[in-house]
Amino acid sequence: MRLGAGVGLLPEGHNGLGLLLLGVTGAEVLPADVYQKIKSYALSAVRGTVQADILKEDQAQNTCIFSTEFSLRVMGDVQDYFIRNKVRNFYSVSISGYHIAEAGANPISQLAFTLANGFTFVEYYVSRGMDVNDFAPNLSFFFSNGVDPEYAVIGRVARRIWAKAMRFKYGANPRSQMLKYHIQTSGRSLHAQEIAFNDIRTTLQALYAIYDNCNSLHTNAYDEAITTPTEESVRRAMAIQLIINHELGLAKNENPLQGSFIIEELTDLVEEAVLSEFDRITERGGVLGAMETMYQRGKIQEESLYYETLKHTGELPLIGVNTFLSKEGSPTILPREVIRATEEEKEAQIQTLRNLHATNANQSKEALRRLQQAAVRNENVFAELMEAVKVCSLGQITNALFEVGGQYRRNM
Repeated sequence: MRLGAGVGLLPEGHNGLGLLLLGVTGAEVLPADVYQKIKSYALSAVRGTVQADILKEDQAQNTCIFSTEFSLRVMGDVQDYFIRNKVRNFYSVSISGYHIAEAGANPISQLAFTLANGFTFVEYYVSRGMDVNDFAPNLSFFFSNGVDPEYAVIGRVARRIWAKAMRFKYGANPRSQMLKYHIQTSGRSLHAQEIAFNDIRTTLQALYAIYDNCNSLHTNAYDEAITTPTEESVRRAMAIQLIINHELGLAKNENPLQGSFIIEELTDLVEEAVLSEFDRITERGGVLGAMETMYQRGKIQEESLYYETLKHTGELPLIGVNTFLSKEGSPTILPREVIRATEEEKEAQIQTLRNLHATNANQSKEALRRLQQAAVRNENVFAELMEAVKVCSLGQITNALFEVGGQYRRNM
């Protein structure tokens, strides 16, 4: 923007780059019609993922804050908002098995519980009147890759089961039959003994994922077992992917293992095992019914205990952990430095929050009132959330929704 003749100096703190606008929403500085046009375009083009799978939260991760029913309703509101506003490139939920695996589940339980959760979301969204072809492309999945052989086919089996169900049960079109999934290598397989060996495990897990044609991949840093990853360890983790994708010849061929006896046999065996687990969940009233009796949590805990028992007895050999130890006995590595926020950084964040509360004191009360009314009147909560976050903090929003959505209480 060029200043014309006679225009005064720029205001204090303004360097001509528009930095005074940081923290200001478009609605505050643009004409209403221009803002709506830009907002509409942004929603149609924005990319990303909402990681809001309430079912895996209850089953594995223990970070629920609202009642399961209210959380499901908000998830449905997110997808409904996406449909109404033509949000095509943003995944409305990452249906996650990673946290189920990290909590201790074996690969079969991870896959079965995750797919069952996915079908539960489909059933719920359909029950709200949404067309399966309007929301299925907004769903994505998130799996863990360990070193067990079943992980070599986890994506193939997931795609086979999903495509069949979406086509024959829900009448979905070919686009909706395509299961998209992200792989993160197993954090649980990283050990604080001989941590340099963790890169070897991560490399093998990354190979499983790439050979199985995952849509995206995250490789863990070797030192995550003891501390927040360093720049050096993150670069090494990234190099694992780069070397496989750009240097390993076989990886340039799509599905290089497809057709081999072991892969085809494993695919059939894992699919059969997953379908058997579906039967056990169905016998307990489906995913939500099974959750009432903590079936999934109980199974995950049993499998976790089984893994830890084999690890400590040595029946499951882990190089540098319980076998082939170094001459020093492969002691646990302690971090040289644990990264923590300084007191100054903490206080600065607290002060920023206080400033937000003070600046928007009047607007936030009205925004929170509208948000609560939307919840009580069964209107779209996410639409009001999009407005409330302009003037309210996360804590204010959470406390307001506690009053109408209820706080989470685990069945005992």
